Amino acid sequence: MTTVISLQDVSKTYTLGDVDVPAVNGISLEIKQGDFVALIGPSGSGKSTAMNLVGCLDTATQGNIFLGNHNINHLTESDLAQIRGKKIGFIFQTFNLIPSLSALENVALPMMFQGSASDVRKKKAAELLEKVGLGHRMEHLPNQLSGGQRQRVAIARALVNDPEIILADEPTGNLDTKTGGEVMEILKDLHRQGKTIILVTHNTELTILADKVVHLKDGKIIHVEEKNEHKRTNKFRKKTK
Repeated sequence: MTTVISLQDVSKTYTLGDVDVPAVNGISLEIKQGDFVALIGPSGSGKSTAMNLVGCLDTATQGNIFLGNHNINHLTESDLAQIRGKKIGFIFQTFNLIPSLSALENVALPMMFQGSASDVRKKKAAELLEKVGLGHRMEHLPNQLSGGQRQRVAIARALVNDPEIILADEPTGNLDTKTGGEVMEILKDLHRQGKTIILVTHNTELTILADKVVHLKDGKIIHVEEKNEHKRTNKFRKKTK
């Protein structure tokens, strides 16, 4: 299988005034095409920093990060934004929708940064909103939608450039149990369709569908749990009954 993201002995240190604060310390990780990987750890484990590094939203203080064949340390921010925008779709706990834009406009926005024509953007955004069950809410603003509906808009937005990788940061964190389950069903379906899924969470229950669970503590990977498909499927069936 093709490696889509590779971290090689990566560390990240933040400087706060005169103090250096190590957030991630020497992690190495390979994510292959079609993987469902969960990054899990408690608050302060380095999980959020690891997410930013895995999602190529940040560069390493030490080590190398490869997105496909590209070493992101050697790219300009403009070039990285273009490549990242094509390869990775992001789903955030807080949705990160623009309040003044309709659901349709929020979904279409990433295509604008890739230079797509207006009519193409609107058509693709409308198709995706239909797929996530929001065809009747396209013109609504985010504050006119429920939390679950806003997350569905965010999922449609993540898919609009047809990325090969979906990075979901605590995607059910602001949702009730039932709606959160529906969001996880969508991620499961995307994985079945061949998408690479990276789930960042502190909730062990959300790792059921993952075929690889990466446990983080104190900025280090302390354990990688590999699961076969039969075990994942049976666990998910029991959980959703």
